[in-house]
Amino acid sequence: MKALYPGSFDPLTLGHLDLIERGASLVDELVVAVLQNPGKSPTFPLDQRLHQITASTQHLGNVTVISFDGLTVACAKEQGTRLILRGLRAMSDFEYELQIAHTNRSLDSDFETVFLTTSAHYSFLSSSVVKEVARFGGAVEHMVPKVVAEDLARFFNSAFIPPSR
Repeated sequence: MKALYPGSFDPLTLGHLDLIERGASLVDELVVAVLQNPGKSPTFPLDQRLHQITASTQHLGNVTVISFDGLTVACAKEQGTRLILRGLRAMSDFEYELQIAHTNRSLDSDFETVFLTTSAHYSFLSSSVVKEVARFGGAVEHMVPKVVAEDLARFFNSAFIPPSR
């Protein structure tokens, strides 16, 4: 069985990595699909996000990292899978993720979405929270893989402007 785990991963958090590891233990192959969304201005360019995820998942022999644009179901079909993996941190995520799952099934009824709940100690994490902490010089090493923490430090040290008082 093969599954697709799509997202923007800007940046990859330990919550994402937890879901990748757990998802990879459930399927023969897990494809982590990094969305290039033209409607967003990501902190990290696509090639850097691909590198971050590849470096952080190198210990997993059944994980492949790719990029895509467009519809998730089209990417899944291209990858030869009908199973989409999504993570849930809190009840608020469920409503949004359910809507996306129903949308994907309305586009192609062959697709199934499987939800995994994030491990409790990562339930507070989001990419936007991580970027906010890093922007103001806070420690993020307990929130993201080492390669991502280093990239965030480089990015925000060069762009950091202390708040005015």
